[in-house]
Amino acid sequence: MFDPHSVSLLALERSAYVRFSLLALSSIFFLVDPFAALPTFLAVTEGSDAARRRRMAWKASLTAWLFLSTFALGGQYIFRMFGITLPAFEIAGGIILLLIGLDMLEAKRSATQEVSGDTMAAANKEDAGIVPLGIPMLAGPGAITSVMVLVGQAQTNWQMVAILGAIFVTAVVCFLVLGNSDKVARALGDTGIRILVRIMGLLLVALAVQYFVNGLADLGVLAKPAV
Repeated sequence: MFDPHSVSLLALERSAYVRFSLLALSSIFFLVDPFAALPTFLAVTEGSDAARRRRMAWKASLTAWLFLSTFALGGQYIFRMFGITLPAFEIAGGIILLLIGLDMLEAKRSATQEVSGDTMAAANKEDAGIVPLGIPMLAGPGAITSVMVLVGQAQTNWQMVAILGAIFVTAVVCFLVLGNSDKVARALGDTGIRILVRIMGLLLVALAVQYFVNGLADLGVLAKPAV
């Protein structure tokens, strides 16, 4: 027998899952941000042929995927081990994301993602795809924080799948962007890359504020925001 109430509940569940999936993908992708890493990647691989660039891009993307996936799978254990509550992590994460987002609004890499001198040192390393390209330029403190907050918010296995899927999709895009860095850089140009980074920075600032509000709401300081 047709039950409109059951259909309505199913539609709401699907809608909630889609919203969470989009939140996971956007927050992780904006923080990893392979487009902002393009200038550094090009500097590190200057003089290299296309095959070496693709190998470096593969190592960097694989490292970021493994690193972030490890934190996603171990996030709940880390919370319990150190006695960290989700609201505390949301507020701390919001502050970190806000600082990164403000730097991105100025079209520059945050110091949490790229330390001065890393590019010069990496250019002389044969295995720079892992450090510093994979960690911390792609999988930096901001991306780790975002993954941990999402894990803390996840209440079902499907939401965990959404987080892991978002990490995988982000890693694939990183490989495609960095592996074809010369073509992407020519297509976008310096101005295009700066505009893209600023747009992502604006969205990241909004996401940081939302994390901060959620943390205060979970502590009871603010009323729960309407979904």
